[in-house]
Amino acid sequence: MSDPQETQFLNLTRRQVLEAGTVVSISGAISTATAQEQIQGAPSALSENGITAQIACRINAQPVALEIDARASLLDMLRERLGLVGAKKGCDHGQCGACTVHVDGRRVASCLTLAAKVDGRDVTTIEGIAGADGLHPMQQAFIDHDALQCGYCTPGQIMAAIACVKEGHASTPEDIREYMSGNICRCGAYVGIVAAIEQAAPQIERG
Repeated sequence: MSDPQETQFLNLTRRQVLEAGTVVSISGAISTATAQEQIQGAPSALSENGITAQIACRINAQPVALEIDARASLLDMLRERLGLVGAKKGCDHGQCGACTVHVDGRRVASCLTLAAKVDGRDVTTIEGIAGADGLHPMQQAFIDHDALQCGYCTPGQIMAAIACVKEGHASTPEDIREYMSGNICRCGAYVGIVAAIEQAAPQIERG
């Protein structure tokens, strides 16, 4: 003899199966939504507890002490906390070079550098390279060779160009192009940029 429960199961209509499936789906969705509401309603340790870091560094030769969000990038700290807006937020993924600054004399993508990592270090931005007697030689060379158009990438280009020279990679146009390849100029001013670096390099090397 067949099992009565099995017979009942075999006699189910397609509509009954679909209705049962719908009920299960809805109950699952409600459970998921409830869980999401509980998560969203829970206090965020990062936002409400304010996980911060205290840093003390030198920016453009000036001492700076700040309490910052531990997650903040160096770029955001410079622009939003200190008003140093020369470094630009381009790709925000370290691929365009518009945010280039120097940390302890080395170029970095400030969008990928945690602000907390510069504690106790020296940071130089485009605002800090000109001297009391005038523009930095690289700034002047960029003007002399029209090495900019819209100017958005120019601060990062100049900071990278100074580093390129100091790293010893400005001896040939080929080297310059290779070691400046991380800085993108969407206006295509590359010929002027190479010429500007060639002009400024001897002055920087002597300095």
